[in-house]
Amino acid sequence: MKKTASILGSTGSIGTQALEVCEKHGIRITALSANSNTELLEQQARKYKPAKICICREELFSDMKARLADTDIEILSGESGLCEIAAMEGSDIVLNSVVGMVGLLPTLAAINAGKDIALANKETLVAGGKLVISGAEEKGVNIYPVDSEHSAIFQCLQGNKREQLGRVILTASGGPFFGCTYEDLKSVTKADALKHPNWSMGNKITIDSATLMNKGLEFIEAKWLFDLAPDQIEIVVHRQSVVHSAVEYKDNSVIAQLGVPDMKIPIQYALLYPDRCECPVKRLSLTDYGTLTFEKPDTDTFKCLSAAIDAVTRGGAYPCLINSANEEAVKAFLSDRIGFIRIGEIVSSVLDKFSYTEINSVDDILEADKAAREYVRSII
Repeated sequence: MKKTASILGSTGSIGTQALEVCEKHGIRITALSANSNTELLEQQARKYKPAKICICREELFSDMKARLADTDIEILSGESGLCEIAAMEGSDIVLNSVVGMVGLLPTLAAINAGKDIALANKETLVAGGKLVISGAEEKGVNIYPVDSEHSAIFQCLQGNKREQLGRVILTASGGPFFGCTYEDLKSVTKADALKHPNWSMGNKITIDSATLMNKGLEFIEAKWLFDLAPDQIEIVVHRQSVVHSAVEYKDNSVIAQLGVPDMKIPIQYALLYPDRCECPVKRLSLTDYGTLTFEKPDTDTFKCLSAAIDAVTRGGAYPCLINSANEEAVKAFLSDRIGFIRIGEIVSSVLDKFSYTEINSVDDILEADKAAREYVRSII
């Protein structure tokens, strides 16, 4: 019996590649969603014929409905629509690749409906890790990581006893400004920050990679996905993005997962787990690379990374607070309201602005999210 999937964020980089993987391996699409790209969502809906689609921007609902008026596809909108397709019957797995905090509630909806999740939305675990992991355990739901680094760790854990894990080595490309000083970063432009050396991603994630916030968020995710203490996670800058991450066991053996930097590999592994099938990516030739390098990250220059590590070490609402502050700061940078270095300064300032608060409910998360955003808007 063929697998079925709902793709949240189907018009983005991860979503479009996920659809290619589904098409290649006969995974039937039951639902799709997009934030605002009505044209591409219409094309996808006509091609894959899902039962439901959701356009998140509610003001685009009428346009979307008109575009697909000649079909039987049910059109939904907004956060409620996103949660509905995440929990709908008929889907074996939900791939969540939406960007930002909007991904949290659909993830929880899918978990409550007993759906396995292919997770590419960082904010789900960063802001709501405790609720997500406990909910998944209670419902017997599997969470398969889609990020290349977490997929690598997940793959390196296969066939080994979890209690024998010592630590994980989380690799980072270093982004476009590797080796730059804090003074250098003061003159960075938006165009500069959007040039990632190895990966093709959306604007928000590309900026997060440039500030190293992306790696900070992945540090927090790794803590929740693999039940780790912060001191069990080491970040290593690996410019070639060939070693996607590694696991060190208690006997000091290190197992790494390698491959060309192509997201189809981790997407496919998450959707087809535990099967490994042919994947339309270039084969890795180590001799073509010749040399692989590894260096320590500069947490003094890249303040977002140190802030994220500090936040998860403190615990409570701090990871949620820095994530929400970062979203607002990146939005301001992309709209030319602040300079590049202000992103890290703003994110770091949240740690001293707010007192420790425990996260016990979705309301706690939403309150922390709102407070952080209001604070950032007040200082920009």
